[in-house]
Amino acid sequence: MNVLKAVLSAIAGLAAALIAYSAFFVRGDLGGVMGYLRARGALRRLREDGTPEQISAAQAQLHALGQQVGDPAFAGQLIPLALLVGTLVAGLVWWAFTRRQQGAPRLDIQERMVYRLAHRLGGHFTLDDLSARSPLTEEQARAATARLLDLGRLTRDGDTFRLS
Repeated sequence: MNVLKAVLSAIAGLAAALIAYSAFFVRGDLGGVMGYLRARGALRRLREDGTPEQISAAQAQLHALGQQVGDPAFAGQLIPLALLVGTLVAGLVWWAFTRRQQGAPRLDIQERMVYRLAHRLGGHFTLDDLSARSPLTEEQARAATARLLDLGRLTRDGDTFRLS
């Protein structure tokens, strides 16, 4: 599980760093980016039925717009900040998964597993059925059925449990 946690944390961190770098590259000017994309689409359509002069003028305009929107020198200076953002996001993802794994198992989930198995088996089941056909261990199955018996949601007939 640690390998998956590390891979997911790395992917999330690298993605966050790339997004931060991209935002720095365009100085947060989303309107400028959209204008550039619209101009690029217009150039693509112009290439289909435009004259060579129109196409070269549109390419020059697109290049000038790209120079206005993007600032590679500024983005290059802020690479350490983008990497810091990525590291923080990776750490946050790692912490979230570690915290989730270390927490106590939720009792309501175990009770739902008991209910699902009982419904699949027509309302009657044994502890052997529960531990064999669900992800619960034998002691978790005993604890879940004991809680449901105390709450009055199950009744016991010898070794068999029945939904109330």
